[in-house]
Amino acid sequence: MAIVLGKPGADGLGGAVDVLREWQHDGAPMQLHPGDLGWFWRFGAEATAAAVRTWSRDGRIVAVGLLDGPDLLRMTTAPDVRRDEELARRLVEDMAGPERGVLPAGKVFVEAPRDALVQELLFERGWGVGEPWTPLRRGLEEVVEGVGVRVEVVGSERVRARVAVHRGAFEGARFTEEWWEVMAGGPAYEDGRCLVAYDERGDAVAGVTVWSAGVGRPGLIEPMGVRRDHRRRGFGRAITVAAAGALREMGACSAVVCTPSSNVGGVAAYEAAGFVGMGEVRDRCREG
Repeated sequence: MAIVLGKPGADGLGGAVDVLREWQHDGAPMQLHPGDLGWFWRFGAEATAAAVRTWSRDGRIVAVGLLDGPDLLRMTTAPDVRRDEELARRLVEDMAGPERGVLPAGKVFVEAPRDALVQELLFERGWGVGEPWTPLRRGLEEVVEGVGVRVEVVGSERVRARVAVHRGAFEGARFTEEWWEVMAGGPAYEDGRCLVAYDERGDAVAGVTVWSAGVGRPGLIEPMGVRRDHRRRGFGRAITVAAAGALREMGACSAVVCTPSSNVGGVAAYEAAGFVGMGEVRDRCREG
């Protein structure tokens, strides 16, 4: 059957979110998660639709990609076609040049599951590797421990605090209350939740957004941050443990996260919260 590259449009994004939910399973390598689309949704449905690509065979979506920035394609496939040669070769062809409308000219990166055949085919085409990332996982079979600080779920009355924490944690962040409202109105946020942690003075100091993919599936932490003036005081661990607890309440079987290996403080906070590294991964890189 012919493989068709598509742009779902705003009306078709729900279908991409749905298949990404179905493809998550415990033990899978780190891969594109419905929460990744959910976080991108802060830019709006039209912008998200413009960034999403789907590949379909016989009417079934078998791969989904997200252009997460001008030079990065994050993609995954249905588990049963991860090693499908026809699909992998078509994906590589569609990544080959800007005329396909998937990646621009110049230096670009592709993130794909480590066991996907597309990784090997890109290597054969001369693609190199990017900087290392560290995926981490925490199983949620057991009740999650207490966090020792006040943590609140974000609703309309706490959006300002969530936005302030994010902007205070990430240099150059432009997150706004309006963006939060747009994100919260997207289909992925039906399985999403934001949390804010407070210090002893009642100041919001850390925040996180978590994304479930449904009962019995891995949930994603994206993003987590601590205000720069409140780091090294245990708030990163506290908000991460709270995130794990929230995902367990939502029925997730595990919590996963991926951060640059160079983010030593972030990796340490996740490990202190009971997360275990799954081995470094690297994007494939084409120099252009």
